[in-house]
Amino acid sequence: MKYRKLGKTPWNVSEISFGAWAIGGSWGAIDDKQSIATLHKALDLGINFFDTADVYGDGHSERLLAQLKRERPESEIIIATKAGRRLPFQNVEGYSKENLLAWLDRSRKNLECDTIDLVQLHCPPTELYYTPQVFDWLEEFVAAGIIRYFGVSVEKVEQAIKAMEYPNLQTVQIIFNIFRQRPAELLFQLAQQRSVGILARVPLASGLLTGKLNRESQFAADDHRNFNRLGQQFDQGETFSGVDFDLALESVEELKKLTSPETSLSQLALKWILMHPAVSCVIPGARKPEQIAETAKTSDVDSLPTSTMDSIAELYNKKIRPSVHHRW
Repeated sequence: MKYRKLGKTPWNVSEISFGAWAIGGSWGAIDDKQSIATLHKALDLGINFFDTADVYGDGHSERLLAQLKRERPESEIIIATKAGRRLPFQNVEGYSKENLLAWLDRSRKNLECDTIDLVQLHCPPTELYYTPQVFDWLEEFVAAGIIRYFGVSVEKVEQAIKAMEYPNLQTVQIIFNIFRQRPAELLFQLAQQRSVGILARVPLASGLLTGKLNRESQFAADDHRNFNRLGQQFDQGETFSGVDFDLALESVEELKKLTSPETSLSQLALKWILMHPAVSCVIPGARKPEQIAETAKTSDVDSLPTSTMDSIAELYNKKIRPSVHHRW
């Protein structure tokens, strides 16, 4: 496993890290015994950074990570959680100091810790980025030892650029993958200039870029790939990266032609992300040990040749860009 510096923090994080949404909920049935085995496998493979949120299974994934820390006290385990989506309706007023403290106290209880490593505002409304007081409160929480560092998880590039104006913002989490390429433009350049870490989420476009989905694929009633395709519950871009399912499947067939017997489509997709030096880490989800084993191997995959990068850019510009690039 290779490691990269995370913003201005002292941490070097595994370039393939762990996204814990899938072991919390909204991806169909979960098996805690299997989830814990997957987390242990991640540690065995050199993964040291785990991303979760207080709403993933209503804190369930946070509690699983606390269990992992109890069972592996000798391991370096850096946990990033998120706060803000417990609001029944997203508005700036909901991000009061009292609410923020209540959410953080709940996460500290779930995580069984006094100080949370990294807290990210969880896709708040755009207006919040123009509310300096909220970021002043985060500074206060750092000074009080409630959190070590803070960042944001955003839907839109414009939100990330505004957030980076706050000098002690350490990280930006954003959807970035072969089907969502806009962050690689101005945002990544600014992040490098300001030493802000980039966490690339939804790297496999909700499973599309594994190459294992097809038109007959069925999803459970509580799987967001069933109930949120049109953004019925949260931002549409979080499900299949906002790309039309049939169009995405056509594009996946073209991407498969760029793989080799040694490199799966998942590994190709993850390596494409890591070809961008502004990215601190990629956070694919996993519910089974064999899934994290496959994705972790990406760290050892050779750099993609220019011809492959060019082919991916051509595919994106031709098929995907017109429907997503301007939206996020």
